[in-house]
Amino acid sequence: MGYKRKSDEPKRTKRDYGLAFKLQIVNKVEKGLITQKDAQRKYGIQGDSTILIWLRKHGSLDWSSKVQIMGKPAPNKKIKELEKKIKRLEAEKEILNRAIDIADDTLHTDIRKKYLSLLSEAIVKEQAKDTPNADEAL
Repeated sequence: MGYKRKSDEPKRTKRDYGLAFKLQIVNKVEKGLITQKDAQRKYGIQGDSTILIWLRKHGSLDWSSKVQIMGKPAPNKKIKELEKKIKRLEAEKEILNRAIDIADDTLHTDIRKKYLSLLSEAIVKEQAKDTPNADEAL
């Protein structure tokens, strides 16, 4: 399926690439009519990165390098990993809450203490003790 260069066609060299030729290749690649590799084979362009350089220089799309920095996962991959972790932690939390409910029912205990309500009751009692009654102030 690939284009075979005829033996009588000379290989192009760097000085053969005019601006019009470069813009023609860039236009075709950006429109999706041809891939970089196919253009390289079809037109006898020798360098592997030559067309990419043209795309960066003359193209209208963002052709910056997409090479991943070693050690850092892609943002989409990181998001998926975190979503999986959230689901796992929510499942663990549900299991623990069920275990506490079962233990409360079978052992007739109150494992799940209401710290906030106990704390607010203690604060109200302390304030009542420290604040003199309105009758006593007169």
